[in-house]
This record gives sequence, C-alpha cells and structure tokens, in this order.
Amino acid sequence: MSSGRDIRVSPRPLTGPDFGSYGPDEVKWLLKDLSSVALEGDVAARERRIQAGLAHYAESLPVEFQPDAAYQELFGRVLANSAHRLAVAVGAVTELVLAERGTDVVLASLARAGTPVGVLMRRWAQHHHGLDLPHYAVSIVRDRGIDANAMKYLAAHHDPEKVVFVDGWTGKGAITRELAEALTALSVDGGPVFNPDLAVLADPGACVRTFGTRDDFLIASACLNSTVSGLISRTVLNADFIGPDDFHGAKFYAELSGQDMSAVLLDAVTAEFDSATGEASTRRDEIRRSDRTPTWSGWRSVEEVRLSHGISSVNFVKPGVGETTRVLLRRVPWMILVRTADDPEHEHIRALATARGVPVEVVPDLAYSCMGLVKEVS
Repeated sequence: MSSGRDIRVSPRPLTGPDFGSYGPDEVKWLLKDLSSVALEGDVAARERRIQAGLAHYAESLPVEFQPDAAYQELFGRVLANSAHRLAVAVGAVTELVLAERGTDVVLASLARAGTPVGVLMRRWAQHHHGLDLPHYAVSIVRDRGIDANAMKYLAAHHDPEKVVFVDGWTGKGAITRELAEALTALSVDGGPVFNPDLAVLADPGACVRTFGTRDDFLIASACLNSTVSGLISRTVLNADFIGPDDFHGAKFYAELSGQDMSAVLLDAVTAEFDSATGEASTRRDEIRRSDRTPTWSGWRSVEEVRLSHGISSVNFVKPGVGETTRVLLRRVPWMILVRTADDPEHEHIRALATARGVPVEVVPDLAYSCMGLVKEVS
C-alpha cells in the first residue's frame, strides 16, 4: 500500500461496501483507507505515551472493545428503550437545519460519532420531505484541526455556505471550539468560508445553537465502537501514512461484520420516524423560540470537577453519557461520577465500570448526569 507521500491527484471519497457497512448512498467517507496498517496498541501503553507527550492520540488506535453476550443484550435493551427519543431528537435537529439553512444543505458529519447521526438526519429529510441530501463524513482532530483536504474537496463540489457540520453530542465543547478555529483558519487569504454552526442531537454542554435537545441523555451509538458506526475506526492523522495530499485516515474492520449493529441502530430509530413527527415539530418550534445562545456552562462545570478532584487537565474530565461511555470503552478510567446511583440510562455505564473495576461515585449536584475521569498514568 502506498504511504500516500507520492499521491498528487485529488483523493476521492470512499463508500460501502468496499469501505464501511453503510450503503454508498448513505455516506461518502472523505478518508484514506488504512485498513491494512497495524495501528492498534495496548490501551494502557498507548495512554502512557499520549499523556507523556510522546505521541498524539490520533497517531494510533486503541484496541477495539468487543462486548460479551450480556453487554450485547444490554445494548439491545438500551436501543429499544431509547429509539423513539432518539427519533424525536433527530427530527427536531433536522427540521431546525432545513428551516434555517435551507432544503439544499450538504451534511458533513464528524467521523465517527457524528456519522450515524448524519445518516439518520439524511433519512429523516428523505422520509418526511423527499430530499436526497448529500452526506459526507470528515475527520477533525483535537489540537490538529479539521481535515483541510476534505474541506477543499467539499468546496470544489458544493457551496461551502450550504455545508452543515454534524456530530452526535457535545461534551465540554472542545470539538466545537476546534471546528470554529479550524474553519476560520481555512478562510484566510481567500480560502473557502464554511459556517461553523455545529448541529448535534444533544447539547448538554450548551455550546452550540443547533441541537435536538440539551438533555444529557443516552445516545445508543455511544454504547459501542465501530460496530455501531459502519465498522469504521476512529480517524487517524499520522505522518507515516498520511501524506500532504491525503485525507485523514481510518480503518474498515470488515472482520467484525458478524457483530455489526450499525444497520440495527439505524433501522430501529428510522422505524420511529412517523410516531415522532409531531413531537419533533413541537420541539423544533420550542427551540426556535428559546434563547439558544451558547453559555458554555458545561466547560465551567468541568473546570470545577477538575479542581475538586485534583486533576491536572480538563482533557482528563469527560462529561456526559456519551463521553463517559467512551472513557470506559477506550481509555484508562480512574473514576466515574454520577448524579444518581441508579439512573436507568446508566445501566451500560455501571456494567462497563464493574467489568473494568472502576469505582462509581455519586455527586448529587453534578452538572451532567455523569462524568468519566481518565486516570493520569504518565
């Protein structure tokens, strides 16, 4: 496989079934296929190198967590219980985007957590409005910015003003800030001007204007890794494999096809679209009437927890259900904080914490329903 350093032609999008398990009409991945490259490492060793400043988290991949039968069964229950609520949030944010940005928008989901959401938003627009919205998945990396080559591709094929960036949820807002700063940098000296307004299903951090809810609720796609995200890994930015003309990279875990729940999740939520129509419309109207100005309240609460627990960096405090789940799936967790001990939406978190021997502490006045604290190992 080429290292990418000799590539001079513009890269092209990847689509399933050659890359990922989503259909070719559901999403085009603006990524370089690194499936044949050994990028995975032991979670603890990888964490030590990252925290010691010897490596960036996007240069490698954690070994993919593979749940046991009990956890798979738990995922099924979680999805069944939350599919309608997810459909309402998908509908509300999609209707908000169509009302405010137009019916000719282009969806650009932030791979990989944003991609199932982008697929669902595209399905909603098609189901309720007969629209066939283009949908791409692009990479953004904390402290490294958004994939500039992917942005060049979008600008060459679409009106940048029509591109709507999509993610699953907000934590403290680090990616929201990263996106805004990266797009501003791209626009310098006549570069393409993209709208940095990020559309998300859930905005518990109060750091975006376009959302389906600001409740900190469980989005089922957070419960697993690639097996709910089209069998695609986290994105990779490593100069050994990504040349100056390449998109950022990712792997397609085709060998996990027998465990793939990506279509199961999408179809379960899509099946609720009709029953969610009225609630989604009402939610959209309520959001439009409300004061949506970002307050960044989530970031402040993260700082408070960092100080109270003697943590050196906000990067080790991961707020919200989605981020807490991620800590347990692919980091070295130190402790889990929860607002209540027996929240039904935290059943999978309690299961993962028990499996990994991670203590759970109840903090009644927690700003989020839960937070995951990463262990400082360097």
